[in-house]
Amino acid sequence: MIMLIIAMNLIFVACILYSVGVWSEKLQGRLKPWHLLVFWLGLIFDTIGTGAMTIMAGSIFQFNFHGITGMTAIVLMLFHATWASIVVYKKDEMRLLHFHKFSLVVWIIWLIPMITGMIYGLSM
Repeated sequence: MIMLIIAMNLIFVACILYSVGVWSEKLQGRLKPWHLLVFWLGLIFDTIGTGAMTIMAGSIFQFNFHGITGMTAIVLMLFHATWASIVVYKKDEMRLLHFHKFSLVVWIIWLIPMITGMIYGLSM
């Protein structure tokens, strides 16, 4: 039970971090270096929380809707944070100004396994 509470809190923190990063980037109209920190921290918290949930489930991957969307979301978050880091490093002005479009798509996809996980958890 304690591991479940820890995992849920880690994923909740990931949700807050990732949402703050994505929406502040959108509202500010430009990808900034501090957004990278928030994206990476969101990915770390989500991955650790998902890992804890995986241990409790007793398998590395469950081939169902939640498992597939969850794995997809983590891979997309990793790609998103990496690509954002490259864009900031290269100081590509057009990409800095338009990166939020990609961020919003990744965030929406990331919400799918989070919401389905909550629904699944509540139905148990």
